[in-house]
Amino acid sequence: MLLLLASTIAWSTAGLFVRAVPLDAFSMLVWRGPAGALGLLLLMFWFDGRSALRGFAKMRGFAWLYAVISAAAILCFIPALTLTTVAHVGIIYATVPFFAAALGFLFLGEQPAASAVLASLAALLGVVLMVTAQDNGSSLAGDFLAALMTAGAASLMVMGRKSPEVPMLPAAATSALLAGLVAIPFAHHLPATPKDFGLVIAAGLVANTLGFGLFVTGTRLVPAVEAALIGALEAPLAPLWVWLVFAETPSLATILGGALVTIAVLGHLWVSGRRRR
Repeated sequence: MLLLLASTIAWSTAGLFVRAVPLDAFSMLVWRGPAGALGLLLLMFWFDGRSALRGFAKMRGFAWLYAVISAAAILCFIPALTLTTVAHVGIIYATVPFFAAALGFLFLGEQPAASAVLASLAALLGVVLMVTAQDNGSSLAGDFLAALMTAGAASLMVMGRKSPEVPMLPAAATSALLAGLVAIPFAHHLPATPKDFGLVIAAGLVANTLGFGLFVTGTRLVPAVEAALIGALEAPLAPLWVWLVFAETPSLATILGGALVTIAVLGHLWVSGRRRR
């Protein structure tokens, strides 16, 4: 549980790094992607030693599809943080269990529980309340990219359930590198100051390498419900860091919408956990 909590904290710092670096989103992706890929590669060597590179040889069509969808989610995530508030992105991402439930029903035939349906409706109401209010610094374009990123993340969860043999770390490293390569033609400020360059590299290592590495390790040790419950804490944590450092205060509508989404997510996971036990 402590490993997963540390993973959630690492992932929740993405918005803080984006606000700290005065570069356009695609320039950040150009440097952040290779840094995250290199960090994940080093992590693979730490876990598997000399046999780490064999994971890339095991990547087939489904694994490459996983990597492409993951890269697309990354390409939506960073621009979303620059177009809308960190609070909006975090709250929209908190609905990812319900995106996953819908996709699981469509493609895997998994029947959602009644509590999941009720929680989905409550979460949808919270997102509508937040998005229609439109805080200063937010935009529908940024919210739309955050929704695409959330749908992409849910797709990866369903794909992982369908094909657990997919080599996760090699696919994640490939996706980070792909995102950086795709961003090159759209980048406007590739030459960065040493300070900005260091922050972007740190963002890749913290969010991609540390966050994902801790997540992969932690999920082997606790039930999935507890893992999802801890991961949902990213929604309130992400805007908290930005508020503490940059005083980016969310509006009342965002706070109310975020509270509704968080209660819906945590309530559903709690009911689900009790049912499974």
